Amino acid sequence: MSELDNRLRLPAGTRRASARAGRRTVSLKALKVRENMLAYAFLAPSLLLFGVFMFYPLLRSVYLSLYSTDPAGRVASFVGLRNFTSLFASGLFLDGIRVTALFALLTVPAGLLIALVLAALTHNLLRGKRLFQFAFSLPMVLSVGSAAVIWKFLFHPSLGMLNYGLELAGIAPVPWLTSPKWALLSVSLMTVWMNLGFNYIVISSGMQGIPDDMYESARIDGAGPMAMFRKITIPLLSPTLFFVLVVSIISAFQSFGQINILTQGGPMNSTNVFVYSIYREAFVNFRFGTGSAQALLLFVVIMLLTLIQFKWVERKVHYQ
Repeated sequence: MSELDNRLRLPAGTRRASARAGRRTVSLKALKVRENMLAYAFLAPSLLLFGVFMFYPLLRSVYLSLYSTDPAGRVASFVGLRNFTSLFASGLFLDGIRVTALFALLTVPAGLLIALVLAALTHNLLRGKRLFQFAFSLPMVLSVGSAAVIWKFLFHPSLGMLNYGLELAGIAPVPWLTSPKWALLSVSLMTVWMNLGFNYIVISSGMQGIPDDMYESARIDGAGPMAMFRKITIPLLSPTLFFVLVVSIISAFQSFGQINILTQGGPMNSTNVFVYSIYREAFVNFRFGTGSAQALLLFVVIMLLTLIQFKWVERKVHYQ
């Protein structure tokens, strides 16, 4: 017996209800298709930009890392994994990672701690709060190039304000950018100041999201400011601190502008971070194959560091 015969045997009311249910199912499917098409239409500009400026360069880097190139950037011959093995054999990879890791250790904890202290000091400030917030957020307005030029004048050995202040205090001038001992520390000092605006705004916003009644309850129970900061502020602020930590580490491993303007990787490669090494290998020495291999290795290192943070550091995060 056919399905049509079975439907004809049903009462008229049941047939009408079944027909309405079928039309409703078709209309819901059509509505879902239209919603999906609308969503992809809104996503299309972003997907296009990601494809042109991220996915295509990534695939192009994978392709170039397997070939040797001439000075014009044209593919010369297939070398397989030789570009990667030469990086490890020459020590370029390990030296770049060592300098970059030291740079991250000098900038990330200091930038996070200073921003946390400033945000805590201005959180409950009654007078001049907006003025201090504006002053501490001001470095975010400047570009990397502008900030690096300003600090290059400050670091000048004879005309810079930093050495002038040291001379007034009776301290010998410091070779900020010309000594291997001081160069990386000097660039790190400028980087901490440059990232202070972003870190301060994010952490200060996180503090404003903590309910005031929790502080009132703790104050009634006799808790002091340090106890409330340690037991209430830090746990409830941990998601924000975790976000700032991840972003700061990624930013430290991708730092380039201030290195290029202040030291160009010197003196004696003391500030030759991994990104600047990629730039010099690809756009100064015109070895695009080796430069692409370095870029892929940097991508892997940053991805592993991020996964490690989400694997172990996030366990300490207290989500409400």
